[in-house]
Amino acid sequence: MLKVKVAIASLALLMIGPSAPALAEPTTPLTYAAGTTATRFTGLAFDTCTAPTLAQMTAWKASPYKAVGIYMGGINRSCAQPQLTPSWVTAVTAMGWRLVPIYLGLQAPCGTRTYKMSTTSSNRQAVREADDAVAKAKALGLLPGSAIYNDMENYDSTDAGCRSAVLHYLSAWTKELHLQRYLSGVYGNLSSGAPDLAAAYNSTSYARPDALWIARWDLNSALTGWATVPNAFWSVGQRGKQYRGDHTETYGGVTLNIDNDRFDAPVASVAYRYTVRTTIHSYGGPSTAYPVRTTIAANASVRVVCQTFGPKIGTTTVWNKLIDGTYVTDYYVRTPNKPGYSAPIPGCSFPFQTTVDNLGRRRGPGTSYATYPGLLRTGALAWVTCQLPGTKVGTTAVWNRLSDGSYVTDYYVATTSNATYSAPIRRC
Repeated sequence: MLKVKVAIASLALLMIGPSAPALAEPTTPLTYAAGTTATRFTGLAFDTCTAPTLAQMTAWKASPYKAVGIYMGGINRSCAQPQLTPSWVTAVTAMGWRLVPIYLGLQAPCGTRTYKMSTTSSNRQAVREADDAVAKAKALGLLPGSAIYNDMENYDSTDAGCRSAVLHYLSAWTKELHLQRYLSGVYGNLSSGAPDLAAAYNSTSYARPDALWIARWDLNSALTGWATVPNAFWSVGQRGKQYRGDHTETYGGVTLNIDNDRFDAPVASVAYRYTVRTTIHSYGGPSTAYPVRTTIAANASVRVVCQTFGPKIGTTTVWNKLIDGTYVTDYYVRTPNKPGYSAPIPGCSFPFQTTVDNLGRRRGPGTSYATYPGLLRTGALAWVTCQLPGTKVGTTAVWNRLSDGSYVTDYYVATTSNATYSAPIRRC
């Protein structure tokens, strides 16, 4: 169950500003499977109605874009997707592309799309659609830990009944995706879905999505300064903006009709195939000190989910986490880069929402360490890479090392325990 974490006096050492316990909503439980990770993408992206061919994606490697939105399902999806197959996903991600999964399901009762949600049972409809989105994601090879973005097109947000149906639908979508171990994203117009979600950001009646992707075709790609959405909301690796609509661009001799996007947000996670140079063991953690789990024959294929650090083997301290949740040293795997990390494999991390406002970060796992610049606002994603012991805060002495190298107490992060370590996060 989600931790209920109560403010204590020692929090003054960690925070500036008031605290509050984490309730079931707006922060809802999220766990991760062993052989998974989340992937954060920062940069330019494009989306287009029909997924491009492999040849087109190859040509567009010359573009400034490094991610592509894919319409993977939903009753209101209008374009055929002949390219969108598991083999296409494998080939495109091997090129280095990140994928932004989009689900165009039931729309607002007061919207203009053909298929609309009910004003009285939108939450039940959202659960069914979230389950369908997860099934489609898994069929394409998109791992748990991936974000799936519900495309909620523009609607009349002055219609109270319509607005309520949408908020209940998106709340149920988030809770069901979390139950299925996926991150929840929402695409919404800056004049309807986005301000309605912002107005409900701290409401205990609705579950808060992990990321917000807005549509505002003003040619400004900034991820802050959005009217109706305060900068303090969805503030750490949780934002995308579609800043230009339908138009054509040409790269590598290939012309596509696209929308322009900028992201700093979770996207899809996949496994990358490589072979091993010799017979090796996989371990229960990123070190030979962990128990041996399997033996992998020379030249066998392995599926790498993410990379992390561990004891040096040969010339590298990089370790690979495999799809079964075990680890192998990178030294014996034919990844592109030695001794460092290899693109496009992401670093291993698990994001969780923070449960209080102005959570302080430290340069080590305790209140005696110097402060790290910046505070985490309520609902910000703490991108946790590993956990370790430190100063006790509340009911736990566990601290989280974040992807930026800072540390926060686990007491105010919505991991799965308020007293001990949370699987499958590794120990530092």
